[in-house]
Amino acid sequence: MLDIKKIRGDFPILNREVNGKPLVYLDNAATSQTPKQVIDAIVDYYENYNANIHRGVHALSQEATDKYEQARIKIQKHFNAAKSHEIIFTSGTTHGINLVASGFTSLLKAGDEIVVSAMEHHSNIVPWQMLCERTGAVLKVIPMNDEGELVMQQYDQLLSDRTQLVFCNHVSNALGTVNPIAEIIEKAHKLGAAVLVDGAQAAPHIKADVQALDVDFYTVSAHKMCGPTGVGMLYGKEEWLNKLPPYQGGGEMIAEVTFEKTTYADLPHKFEAGTPNICGGIAFGAALAYMNAISFDQIAEYEHDLLEYATQELLKVEGLRIYGTAKKKTSVISFNIEGVHPYDIGTILDKLGIAVRTGHHCAQPIMDFYGIPGTVRASFSFYNTKDEVDVLVEGVKRARNMLL
Repeated sequence: MLDIKKIRGDFPILNREVNGKPLVYLDNAATSQTPKQVIDAIVDYYENYNANIHRGVHALSQEATDKYEQARIKIQKHFNAAKSHEIIFTSGTTHGINLVASGFTSLLKAGDEIVVSAMEHHSNIVPWQMLCERTGAVLKVIPMNDEGELVMQQYDQLLSDRTQLVFCNHVSNALGTVNPIAEIIEKAHKLGAAVLVDGAQAAPHIKADVQALDVDFYTVSAHKMCGPTGVGMLYGKEEWLNKLPPYQGGGEMIAEVTFEKTTYADLPHKFEAGTPNICGGIAFGAALAYMNAISFDQIAEYEHDLLEYATQELLKVEGLRIYGTAKKKTSVISFNIEGVHPYDIGTILDKLGIAVRTGHHCAQPIMDFYGIPGTVRASFSFYNTKDEVDVLVEGVKRARNMLL
């Protein structure tokens, strides 16, 4: 079992108060909190070896380069990529998706088809719409049902010999649904289509094995999994990364530059133009080390217990409906109370020191499907407790009584 008291002691922010109340932080799907071990890694970089990487012969540059590349290897091992150069540092999941979408501009033609799911974050909708506008490709959507699960029979019917790309999130940020990505990948590959999986919401809860999944691209953000903002990674199979042109031009991504012609560097540098978020990459590695030391299996078990308890207790509130009741879920609960706007509930909860997210969660098509303006989303992490769930439930009851 996890030593929750010890774990909570690693997160300084959990000791603060909001509006005179102890902070109950339940907005982990937006951004997780950062443990002292990761904060220390950030401070250590700026205090002791802050320098640009890959270019300097001096000691600080060499040390920073070594730490940065060690972080890349930590990420490679965590996601079980075959080679470290298949890990591209990015500013986050959105960057990774746009990098791939930009690269496929030269590989698609009018009439080609792209398949996405109905429960995507806007970051995994808009870049593909833009790609379709540039190339004349056609966007198709896997529908979802009322439980918040993809209708896989419809997916089968959408696939054809014109399908070139399939994009799906591993876990829905709005509903917590764990999508059947292994099945999605296998069926797409039978037709020769490439698959990108948005792993932003899965990565804090599920240790994805990119080789076992046989996924072509997988992208995540560090700030969802105890790391800093502004850094993430894109995994791509070597053969696909070699096919894609560079996303940006600049320093670091070149082999040779003349005014007549430029040749590009080998992977991963071809996709890493300019000075990167060096400290962020190093801290990302520290965050993965921290979570792996706790154990993702234990994290998953504990969070599942929290999810079941919170679901049970919230459903006791009169008029409360949970959106997203899939059989496989991570620790996310989206809900509304009949007759009450979610924003009003969130505002009252904030006054009680409870941090939740309200709105459409950058997943407006999901809200349109249910015919609602948004939801209240409580998202739990391994440092949350059942006592905090009880505080949430009492806060929701209080908000309901005030607003109805």
